[in-house]
Amino acid sequence: MKRFMGLDVGEKTIGVAVSDLLGITAQGVKTIKRKELESDLRELKSLVDQYEVDTIIVGLPRNMNGSYGGSAQRAKEFGEILEKELNYKIVYWDERLSTVSAEKALLEADVSRKKRRGVIDKLAAVIILQNYLDYNHKV
Repeated sequence: MKRFMGLDVGEKTIGVAVSDLLGITAQGVKTIKRKELESDLRELKSLVDQYEVDTIIVGLPRNMNGSYGGSAQRAKEFGEILEKELNYKIVYWDERLSTVSAEKALLEADVSRKKRRGVIDKLAAVIILQNYLDYNHKV
């Protein structure tokens, strides 16, 4: 079986999560500090190979009214590059409030502001991927 990978794509970082082999749970892997496109792609390819990922779930940040803004367009463009350059199956997933949920969970766990900054994108990727996995287990 292959795993799923969830990405929270931002301008400065990419949060990365992977599923277990059964596709039931999501675990945070890392936060990639973005450099240049080729470097970002190399690091993601390395993680995809390491975890034997079959499908990448890219979080698509929508506005609360359902429309797409600049962040969604950038995430979609990045997903299209992943699909074209690395030949991976890409699925886009509505990630409204995933970062807000991650921030709330970290605050409830009493994680310091400095530590929150280092893990929030990875946790947002976990939330995106877990929501995708949960939805697909219900269908």
